[in-house]
Amino acid sequence: MPVDVRPDDVSSAAAQWLFAALDAEMDALYPEDGANFLALDPVEVAPGRGVFLLAYVEGDLVGCGALRCLDLTTGELKRMFVCEPARGQGVGRAVLAGLEAVARDLGLRTLVLETGDRATDTVAFYTRAGFRSIPKFGDYVAGPSSICMAKDLSSGHRR
Repeated sequence: MPVDVRPDDVSSAAAQWLFAALDAEMDALYPEDGANFLALDPVEVAPGRGVFLLAYVEGDLVGCGALRCLDLTTGELKRMFVCEPARGQGVGRAVLAGLEAVARDLGLRTLVLETGDRATDTVAFYTRAGFRSIPKFGDYVAGPSSICMAKDLSSGHRR
């Protein structure tokens, strides 16, 4: 099934709807965890600094993902989410491919991310996509359930 992935405004109603669904899922998975690493400032995904993507299948909004630059060579994935009914249909792969393409266009060599230790399907997805576990970084060091991962984009790197 074809997935249409396109940039959008992180403040849009569509983005906010998906963020609410993601937040509800994370709250259910980690009810005791006071750490919230979900914030994403629109400036962080402005052109030249990152991107926010929405995914559609047959015109239905089904997923999203963001990329923000941490420095000149490293980008962080944020707010990756696929609605439950659309999971397993290649939506996550399509969003990730779009984010990786933008990362390469920005000259980034490494992608990093944070997820949670109870999100086993998510960890498996990223592992299949070539990410590996790394030590916790930044604000995530304090996250009791945080797992951090990274992927080297330098092969096929272009600027």
